[in-house]
Amino acid sequence: MTRSAILRRVLVVAVLAAAAAAIWFATRPEPVTVVVATVDAGRVETTVANTRAGSVSACRRAKLAPPMGGRIEKLEVKEGDRVRAGQVLLELWRDDLVARELVATEAAASARSRVREACALADIAIRAAARARQLRDKGFISEESVDRANNEATAKRAACDSAKAQVDEADARLRASRADTTRTVLRAPFDGIVAEVNGELGEYLTPSPPGIPTLPAIDLIDDSCLYVSAPIDEVDGARLKVGMPARITLDAYRGRHFPGHVRRIAPYVLAVEKQARTVEVEVEFNEPGEARQLLVGYSADVEIILEARDGVLRIPTSALLPGNRVLRLGADGVLEARTIDTGLSNWEYTEVKAGLARGDRVVTSLERAGVKAGVKALAESPQPTKDAAPAGRQ
Repeated sequence: MTRSAILRRVLVVAVLAAAAAAIWFATRPEPVTVVVATVDAGRVETTVANTRAGSVSACRRAKLAPPMGGRIEKLEVKEGDRVRAGQVLLELWRDDLVARELVATEAAASARSRVREACALADIAIRAAARARQLRDKGFISEESVDRANNEATAKRAACDSAKAQVDEADARLRASRADTTRTVLRAPFDGIVAEVNGELGEYLTPSPPGIPTLPAIDLIDDSCLYVSAPIDEVDGARLKVGMPARITLDAYRGRHFPGHVRRIAPYVLAVEKQARTVEVEVEFNEPGEARQLLVGYSADVEIILEARDGVLRIPTSALLPGNRVLRLGADGVLEARTIDTGLSNWEYTEVKAGLARGDRVVTSLERAGVKAGVKALAESPQPTKDAAPAGRQ
């Protein structure tokens, strides 16, 4: 065989090899791009969360208004002021009631003066009756004179008692007049901050009649005690108990958790049209000092911890497939479907009782829709298999 023939054969073989390599490269399976997590030990909790956003509420909040209507004469506070219990917030015009109170005061003073007069006359009559009895015993006066003196003493004593009763009546009238005057003064029932004032000097303030809600004169909030009120689905409500630990998160403080506990569970289920039936749950802050910077009305979410275990094997819940299966990434880069025995679980972590070991790597997410469908079929196969695409990147 000539040298040229050998070269031609070598060239043909090289061309065929290059074509085969090109065909293999073009038709080779693409690596599955997955995100994996390592099985480790940690804390796993079973939690219940609110179905709709809750809100921060104050333990004491009063929408105050005087019990009677009238024109605002004095407005002692403005929005944002801090007040103490018993402090005057506003006063209505009350000159007429003050005048009536003055009349009642003078009437009470006059009644006391009459008591002194009547009782003094009664004492004189009693002493005169005693002297008359002494004179009768000595025979200087008749029995009729003694009877007259005794009757006069009895009458004077009765007049004294009547005058004292009139004093009590006058005092009662004075208290009633003062009560009417007090109704025109609005005082703070507790320490707090003035959230809203509805009214100005000279305006006429009308109390809310039954069935017709009107704006309160002053909205007072005790911001020293705050809690979160949140609706929990009725299905989860039966598992809740007062005192259970909870975590509070607020949209205004993203990434921060406030520890708390359940302080109250509503004794009824709230049914609102076109909404799920819920149970209202109140969660109190464990550290009231941390809640002082919060504002009433902040939207908040709560996670109530039903059960928790520390130091158990766990995987991200996102790695769990239907049928309690996971995709384990082997050392050779091949995905393997495994069935595991699970324990406690929440939206973040799931406890692994059997089926995985510490340090194993499981798939938490896939990056291409086509690959997701293939791996889903792999996970739903009857028996664990290793016939899966190689994982090219972790």
